[in-house]
Amino acid sequence: AVSPIARDILETASAIGGQGGKHVDDPYFLQPMEGLDGTGYRASWWTQFYCILWRSWLSVLKDPMLVKVRLLQTAMVASLIGSIYFGQVLDQDGVMNINGSLFLFLTNMTFQNVFAVINVFSAELPVFLREKRSRLYRVDTYFLGKTIAELPLFIAVPFVFTSITYPMIGLKAGVSHYLVTLFIVTLVANVSTSFGYLISCA
Repeated sequence: AVSPIARDILETASAIGGQGGKHVDDPYFLQPMEGLDGTGYRASWWTQFYCILWRSWLSVLKDPMLVKVRLLQTAMVASLIGSIYFGQVLDQDGVMNINGSLFLFLTNMTFQNVFAVINVFSAELPVFLREKRSRLYRVDTYFLGKTIAELPLFIAVPFVFTSITYPMIGLKAGVSHYLVTLFIVTLVANVSTSFGYLISCA
């Protein structure tokens, strides 16, 4: 209401309303805004993506306690699972126990990450709809920026979990085997995160 553009529009509308033969309720169409490209956005795709990514990253950094709690929670659950299945040997019972521990690897990474993001988009929906209607950014730039800003946390959580449980359980020794496990657990965590995003969007 107090911006220079609003004052210009008010003056122009008042001038038109005051002219002879015209009324205030006549249709008045604003001219196209300067700086818009052919798609109807002021900024390029990369500029939109960078701004959304930066804003989402600041939003993640704004709540460091949440990050600390998630990492601490992951470390505690990993220590608990490692304690339950501590020092397995490759006999019949050990193989069955290792199967159980791998099942807990998957279920923990799945449900923990699904429920971590299930309210992400629904919480920001009013702001997103308002800014989308204002043609500030596209849907794809918002989704990618929001997702990538939270990606470091969804890489750190599987890393903490695997680094604690892998040696405690006594899984196959060797850096390459550990890295393969870490890669698979990270993929599972991020697929689960994507599924949580799907539920949040729905």
